Amino acid sequence: MWRIAMVLLLGPVLVLLDTTIVSVGTAAVAHDLGGSLAEVQWVSTGYLLAVAVVMPLTGWATGRWGAKTVWLASTALFTAGSALCGAAWSVPVLVACRVLQGLGGALIQPVGQAMMAQAAGPERLGRVMSVSVVPVTLAPVAGPVLGGLLVQDLGWRWMFLVNVPLGILTLLAARKALPAGAPAAEHQARLDVKGLLLLPPGLAAVVYGCSAQRWSVLAAGLVLLAGYVAHALVRTRGGVVVAGAVADAGAGAREAASRVRPVPLLDVRMFARRGFAAATASSFLLGGSLYSAMLLLPLYFQSVRGADAMTAGLLLAPQALGTAAASLIAGRLTDRLGPRPLMLAGLLLALAGSLPFAFLAHAPGDALLTVALVVRGAGLGVAMIPGMSAVYGSVSREEAPRAAGSVNVLNRVGGSLGTAALTVVLQRSLAHHPAAPAVAYGQAFGWALGFSLLALVPALFYPRRAIPGR
Repeated sequence: MWRIAMVLLLGPVLVLLDTTIVSVGTAAVAHDLGGSLAEVQWVSTGYLLAVAVVMPLTGWATGRWGAKTVWLASTALFTAGSALCGAAWSVPVLVACRVLQGLGGALIQPVGQAMMAQAAGPERLGRVMSVSVVPVTLAPVAGPVLGGLLVQDLGWRWMFLVNVPLGILTLLAARKALPAGAPAAEHQARLDVKGLLLLPPGLAAVVYGCSAQRWSVLAAGLVLLAGYVAHALVRTRGGVVVAGAVADAGAGAREAASRVRPVPLLDVRMFARRGFAAATASSFLLGGSLYSAMLLLPLYFQSVRGADAMTAGLLLAPQALGTAAASLIAGRLTDRLGPRPLMLAGLLLALAGSLPFAFLAHAPGDALLTVALVVRGAGLGVAMIPGMSAVYGSVSREEAPRAAGSVNVLNRVGGSLGTAALTVVLQRSLAHHPAAPAVAYGQAFGWALGFSLLALVPALFYPRRAIPGR
């Protein structure tokens, strides 16, 4: 189990290294390719959007081809997309290549999480998740520093090209270490084409409509998502992922029905479970706070504090170190105390660490901001583990891939919406305060603080005691 977990962590580390490296090089990309902030932010938003569009396919793809095959194919596509990003000659081309990269990276984390949750079992779920988070949280420590070095010494293109050798090494290690694993019984089910025509376009329209302030596109996206929910409820009527009279029959009848009835991309029945619904809502709101801050922090340090790319990377390291240290403790405490107290404590810590950034107009000192980043990172680390435990503790072993797809989709959609919203807020604030950019950044960080504050509401509905696990 531990060998499988360590190999599976190489994929998320690769993806997170890329994300944190790119956050440091946004200013360099804008300068070299001649793009505005509104255009360059799509380098991050387009990637997150592609991830959100593909993640709903997690459960179906895993059942159709097997977890190992899907994981290897996703890692290979991510590596190829990275090579193309390094060769981009304009902002639109770079955004298109980032979308391709996102299509590959989308399934790496949810498929890997599902495989680890299945291997760990309910008794070791918290501990395995806490240990698995440590390398993933250390990647953001190395990412900004490595990104600063690459941008400063080799140029922004190497932010992407560095993924190519790392991706190849990851593929070689995973090919030998991961068990083959036969596809699940779902391999006999057809792809939910109607759901595919409703859910991914709906997600894309919602994110694009918010970021571009195209309210008609946003409304169309909401209609598509509502249509998908109605469609998925019909598919899952009767308590299993099929419809019709056989829904209440035995396993043989259900398997026979799955051969002719498409499996929904996302099983909306899971949201009727208290722990799962609360955890996915928190994941959505925390995604908006986390990913938007990853865009704002490097820009603030470089444009307001005058830091170079290397220094900006070093200034971001305290947050990741706080996350790594706190997540080690949170895993064991989650197994003992249950998700709710730890989730609330983590969110309160994250709020306390985020508060100084909402008052950047008062020029807080570097020491205060460094301590605040450590506290914010510790809060995110404490909150991360109860969320994952609540998700996987509320579903069966067979439902783990679909659960992973759902929670990761909402996290990335929240990140896309949060990044797009804060970019709009920052641009408008900069226009109103051209001589005081710190005021504009403080207002933008205030919105990120609001996302974390809203996450307290679903946290109140987390299970109070330790989850028995399924």
